[in-house]
Amino acid sequence: MQTRAWLSTSPGAGNLALTEIEIGAPAAHQILVRVETAALNFSDLLMIDDRYQIKPPRPFVPGQEIAGTVLEAGARSGFKTGDRIASKVDWGGFATHTLVRSDMAIKIPDNIASAEASALPVVYTTSMVALTESTTVKAGETMLVLAASGGVGLAAVEIARHLGARVIAAAGGDDKCTLARAHGAHEAVDYRTAGWHETVKTLTGGKGVDVILDPVGGSASKDAMRVLGWQGRLLIVGFASGEIPQIPANRLLLKRASAIGVYWNHDHDGDMLARVSAKLTAMARDGAIRPHIGGTFAFDDLPKALDALGQRRTSGKVVLTVSEKDRAP
Repeated sequence: MQTRAWLSTSPGAGNLALTEIEIGAPAAHQILVRVETAALNFSDLLMIDDRYQIKPPRPFVPGQEIAGTVLEAGARSGFKTGDRIASKVDWGGFATHTLVRSDMAIKIPDNIASAEASALPVVYTTSMVALTESTTVKAGETMLVLAASGGVGLAAVEIARHLGARVIAAAGGDDKCTLARAHGAHEAVDYRTAGWHETVKTLTGGKGVDVILDPVGGSASKDAMRVLGWQGRLLIVGFASGEIPQIPANRLLLKRASAIGVYWNHDHDGDMLARVSAKLTAMARDGAIRPHIGGTFAFDDLPKALDALGQRRTSGKVVLTVSEKDRAP
C-alpha cells in the first residue's frame, strides 16, 4: 500500500521531503498501524543530522514514537485489527502508516487519547527504567530531576512522586518550574540562575539528594553533582545540551556514590520492558501519570515542529497529529 511519509534524503531537517512510499504487509511478528499521532524526541534531530548512535540507511523515514490503530496483524503478533496501540519504532514513525514490531507495542487504555499515549513508549519508558530498573527509588528519598519540564523530566517527576520520593525539579524559567510543580514536584528551582545548586543544597538541609536524573549533560551535570549526597546515584539519561560532561570521579569516590547509565533495547531487554510496560499501562489507566503535550503540529508541519523542539520553545512532548482519529473513547 501507499503511505504519505517524511523522507530524509540527506543530513539536516531542512532536507526532509513529504512524499509517498510503498509499505508492505506485516510479517508474522509485526503489525501494520494507521498512525494517529507521532511524538518527537531530541534523538530524532540527532538521527536526521547523522549524529545519533543509530544511523539508518538513506533514504529513511524518521520518527521513533507513535500511537494509532492496528490495520493488519501478523499471525504471531498477539494483536488484532482494531487494537489501539502506542509503540517505539527504530525509525519510520513520521508517516501515515508504519510497520511495528509487536514486542515494541503497548496496548492503550481506553481512557487515554492517542496524543498522550504516544508519549509513553520512549520518555515514560526511559524514566521508568531509570527509577525502577537502573536503580530503585524508594519512598522517602530525595530526587533531583534536571530538565524537569521536558519529556523525560516530567515523566520522571510523576513517576518519582508516585514512588513516594520527595521531588526537586530543576527547570529553565518560572513557567517551566510551575509546570513541574503541577505534575508533582515538591519544589522547583530555576537552573538558569547562578548558584541554583546551592538552593538545592539548602532545601535538603545540606545533606544533598539521593538520586539525580540527568538528561542534559554539560555544565548542568557538573553543578548537579555538587549536591549529590552520601551513597547517591547519578542516572545518566542523555545529553540534550549537546555536551558530554567529564564526571569528576573524586566526587563519586568521596561520597561512595554511583554514576549509572540508563539505556534499554528491545533486543536485549524484553523481559524488563514487559514489566515496565505493564506498570506504565496501569499507571496511565489509573491517572497516576498525565503526559503533558506542550506542542501540537499538523503532520505537514513536521519541519516547524522539529525547529520548535530544537530551539527549546516547548515543554513536555511535541506531537504531530497524523490522522483525525486522535480521541479518548
